[in-house]
Amino acid sequence: MPTQEFDATAHPSFDGHQQVDFRIDQKTGLRSIIAIHDTTLGPALGGCRMWPYANDMDALDDVLRLSRGMTYKNALAGLPLGGGKAVIIADPKTDKSRALFEAFGDHVDSLGGRYITAEDVGITDADMEIVAGRTPHVRGIRATGLGDPSPFTAWGVFCAMRTAVGFALERASLAGLTVAVQGLGHVGGRVAALAHADGARLIVADIDQARVDEVVARTGATSVPVDRIHAVTADVFAPCALGGGLNETTVPQVRAGIVCGAANNQLRTLQDGASLMRRGILYAPDYLVNAGGVISIAPERPGMTADEMKSRIARIGDTLGLVLSRAKMQDLPPEVVADRMAEERIAAARRDRSA
Repeated sequence: MPTQEFDATAHPSFDGHQQVDFRIDQKTGLRSIIAIHDTTLGPALGGCRMWPYANDMDALDDVLRLSRGMTYKNALAGLPLGGGKAVIIADPKTDKSRALFEAFGDHVDSLGGRYITAEDVGITDADMEIVAGRTPHVRGIRATGLGDPSPFTAWGVFCAMRTAVGFALERASLAGLTVAVQGLGHVGGRVAALAHADGARLIVADIDQARVDEVVARTGATSVPVDRIHAVTADVFAPCALGGGLNETTVPQVRAGIVCGAANNQLRTLQDGASLMRRGILYAPDYLVNAGGVISIAPERPGMTADEMKSRIARIGDTLGLVLSRAKMQDLPPEVVADRMAEERIAAARRDRSA
C-alpha cells in the first residue's frame, strides 16, 4: 500500500502535527489520511470520517483541523489520550466494501498504536468491526465496551445545552424553548429527540429529506432548508453536521442566543468566535460539548455500564459551566478559555515528563 508524497506542513491548517500519513491502495480504492496531532498525554485517539471530498486538499484540511481538535477535546475531558483523526476520501453511500475497510485497518495498524481509530461521519459500528479484524487499535466496537459512541455524544451535547440555557437564560430545562438542529444523523437525530423529550420546540434541517420527514413526524418539528437553519429565530442553534459552518458569512445571520451543538470545528476561525461574543451570542466550545463519544470509548474505562457512563458524561455540563464562568469573569470568548485550560493540562504533562 503506497504512501503518497505531499507536504502537509505547507497547509494553512498544519499546527505542529507529529505525523500525517496519506495512503493509497489501488486494489481496494482506499484513499485515506491519518493525522496525529499530539501524543503528550497518550496515544492519539480520534474517529475516522468517510466523505466524498472535492479534492485531496479539502480532505487534508479537514483531518488536520479535526486532529488538532481531538488533542484539545481529550485534554479537556481529562483523558490519558492525545489527538488524532483519519479521513477516507470516498462516498459512504456507494463506495464501502469489506476490502476497503480491511485496507484502512492495515493503515491504522502500520502506525503501531500511536493512533487509535473509531467511527465518525459516514462510518458505522459495523464498518469498525471490519477494521478491528485487521488491527487492535480500534474503539467503539463490541469487544472494547459500549459500542457505538454516538448516543453518548448526543447525551453530552444535551447536558451541555441545559447548562448553557441555565447560564444564559436562567432556565432549568429546555421546556418552552426553541432549538434549531442542523444535521439529523447518528448524533444530531438523538440531540433532537432529547431536546424534544425535555420540552423544546424543534426546527430541523438535513441534506437527507427522509431524516427530516421522520423527525417531523415523530416530534412535530418545523423543517427549513439546510442553507437557512443557522438564521432562524431560536433560543438555541445546534450545529450537528460538518464543521466550518460558523464563518464570516453565517455568523452575522445567526439569530439564536446560544450556539451549542455536536459538530466538530464549528468556528472557521477564532475571529468568528469573537464575532459571536460581540453579538452577545453564547458559544459552547464544540470539542468540550461533543466529548461524550470519546469519553465512552476511552480505553481506561472497561466494564462501565451505559448508565454509569452517562453519569460520567453528564460532567461535561459542569466543565462547560466552569468555562463559561471564567469567560465571563475574564471577558474572553469561551473557546479561548477552553483552549487555555486544555493547553495548561498538556503543558503540565510535558513538565512532568521532563522533570
